[in-house]
Amino acid sequence: MSSRRTLASWKKLQLLAQDKKSQHMKTLFSQDNERFNKFSIELPNMLLDYSKNLIDSETMDSLLALATETNVCQWRDKMFRGDKINKTEERAVLHTALRRQSHEPLIIDDENVTNHVQKQLADMEIFVNNVRQGEWLGYSGKRITDIVNIGVGGSNLGPQTVTEALKHYSDGSINVHYVSNVDGAQIVEVLRPLNPEKVLFIVSSKTFTTAETMTNAKTAIKWLTSASFDEKSVAKHFVAVTANRENAMSFGIEENNIFDMWDWVGGRFSLWSAIGLAIALDLGFDKFRELLSGANEMDQHFINAPLKDNMPAIMALISVWNTTFLGSQSQAILPYDQTLHMLTAYLQQAEMESNGKSVTWDGSEVDYATVPSIWGELGINGQHAFYQYLHQSNNVVPADFIGSVESVTPVKGHHETLMSNFFAQTQALMTGVDETQVRADLKAKGRTQDYIDKVAPHKVHKGNRPTNTILLKRIDPKTLGNLIAAYEHKIFVQGIILKICSFDQWGVELGKGLAADIQQELENNNIGSHHDCSTASLMKFYQSAK
Repeated sequence: MSSRRTLASWKKLQLLAQDKKSQHMKTLFSQDNERFNKFSIELPNMLLDYSKNLIDSETMDSLLALATETNVCQWRDKMFRGDKINKTEERAVLHTALRRQSHEPLIIDDENVTNHVQKQLADMEIFVNNVRQGEWLGYSGKRITDIVNIGVGGSNLGPQTVTEALKHYSDGSINVHYVSNVDGAQIVEVLRPLNPEKVLFIVSSKTFTTAETMTNAKTAIKWLTSASFDEKSVAKHFVAVTANRENAMSFGIEENNIFDMWDWVGGRFSLWSAIGLAIALDLGFDKFRELLSGANEMDQHFINAPLKDNMPAIMALISVWNTTFLGSQSQAILPYDQTLHMLTAYLQQAEMESNGKSVTWDGSEVDYATVPSIWGELGINGQHAFYQYLHQSNNVVPADFIGSVESVTPVKGHHETLMSNFFAQTQALMTGVDETQVRADLKAKGRTQDYIDKVAPHKVHKGNRPTNTILLKRIDPKTLGNLIAAYEHKIFVQGIILKICSFDQWGVELGKGLAADIQQELENNNIGSHHDCSTASLMKFYQSAK
């Protein structure tokens, strides 16, 4: 396969990038009062303003040409109809099928995926209602009051991000807890205050072999059976979500307590499936369906909107522009809504596990920058932590600012203070302040010339820092579904343009395999000679210091 670098649009964008690096956004805004209208997209529940990027109409035309030359729309259609676009694993990529509102057949390997999904949703709804209404009882006949979700990666980050974001929509009848870390401190702290008679465990693992999840699940079973004095209690307190029913049953989960996953759903895109059981148990199944509906709304927008008006496509193109052509190495995700405090961690996994690759579809080395590193924090907290770096370091970090028009917990004056910072920060990052203005401001405050000469250089902000602004009307199940699905499709488009496999994660597997071997060596006190001197010495130090 030929390199993306040979494309006419790619070559044009390289030339434009050299030109844009010498321009300032302040100038672009002064030359065009219509920038916001040109470079924003408004949907029923959310708005994207991407005008505060180093772009103009020519840049956007060239980026859209790149999307066309790389066949983004054709690849999008392949994904939605179930073609096996996950080439290294020969799998379809159909997390979108989990939230389809249509009942039309979708055939994969001679099976109707639509029927599977609808049956799973029906089974989930019955189960959720039984638990929430007190019809599913623990081993001693008491109703379930606490859910412990045991999983890692997408089996944890997806559900926890959503339940944290939507906690104000929960009636509080069931408390949801999460265990992901194999460090025993976490599961001990989660279980300590809980009553074993009233706890339901959800063990989520696609393969049911994930070491961290299985270790935590074994500890949970021991905790339960030591309290109940009966191994049969597991049937009343454990359910599983997996693509490997045989492994789950061998582990001790009853067949009737197993919910399905499929190999055409990646873990980091799986919260829409039975992996979202914790969400539905916390909020009620009606709210879970609203979440699915919101994601489907974005799916339909992504399918039907022309690229120039297509929110996920534009988000992807801006990211490629900033990273691959302008050279930014990281991107900040900055939510200005307390409910979204886990969103950065969720998107960190979604994007970096998907597109953190260095070979193309055919296995050739990538000869251009791909995904940025993703990091960030809640907006106000970040302002008093790392925004100094965003404003004045030599490294330019593009940022997504995410806020809401209406707070889910209105307290007089609070949201206005929050959002005034939200708007001020993107403006300050774009405009900056030059030394002339700094000196004038200090002189107007009556500062001496010596003081001005000493301090002025330190107060200069170069500005020209790219930002996207995403405004949601309100954080609710539907708008959250909109938002997460938008980022999912953004990640997909990035992968197509960059010609990398977004839906495998071989980089995760290497360390896991080594860890399993090392664990055996530590348990057997037999450290092999095949390790490098650093690793072997560290293992020996660990053993001797125990």
